[in-house]
Amino acid sequence: MSLSASPASTALDDWLAQATVAPEITALRPDYRALLIVADGLVPGPSDEVSERLLAEAERTVTERYAGGSYEDDPHVRAWREAFQAAGMKPKRTRPSADALLRRVPAGLPRINRLTDIYNAVSIAHAVPLGGEDLDHYRGAPRLERAVGDEEFATVAGGEPAVETAAPGEPIWRDDLGVTCRRWNWRQCVRTQLTLTTTRAFFVLDALGAMDDEALAAAGEALVRGLTEASPGVRTATRVVTGPRPEED
Repeated sequence: MSLSASPASTALDDWLAQATVAPEITALRPDYRALLIVADGLVPGPSDEVSERLLAEAERTVTERYAGGSYEDDPHVRAWREAFQAAGMKPKRTRPSADALLRRVPAGLPRINRLTDIYNAVSIAHAVPLGGEDLDHYRGAPRLERAVGDEEFATVAGGEPAVETAAPGEPIWRDDLGVTCRRWNWRQCVRTQLTLTTTRAFFVLDALGAMDDEALAAAGEALVRGLTEASPGVRTATRVVTGPRPEED
């Protein structure tokens, strides 16, 4: 289904229904689930009072939660490090996204734009890897799989546009044109990144067993609340997707 024209909420649901998680991801982590959220009618722009308040509140929440301890002891953060290691990635060199954000909280997170700030606030407040993509630059259905090794990833190197290829076996989110996020949730491509003109977005909340379904749903609800506050006319659709279980093979 094409999403080149502004879709109704039913079209958003239809598009989400095409998202898949490959069997090799399930074999790696049977407890993996992704909460997918599509939003249409967003009001883009630079960081503002709404996104600043949400992100500042999340930073305070994190600081209070881990006072006297460390975010590294969070069960979900530990689970993601284990998942990265099992997939052949070094979690201290290429950190899961929530891990990377949480370690920056004491110095304060960068303010990027109102949409990115909102999803970063949810990510740290709920200790969940969370990424956002510009839906207008997405082509085809989203799918999570392990790379063959020839999938293209649009990035920036030395301040200039560059194209890399994913390493064989690494978990990647991709569409028909190439990789949209490398190493499960480590780094997003520049082609689909949220910008100051994004009005339609696709969000992925990555969960392992250490985050139960209720906590995952709460994180998704927090994201929808934040987006709705910043963009009162927004329409959203959600879906939880998992890979095939052994009995489904």
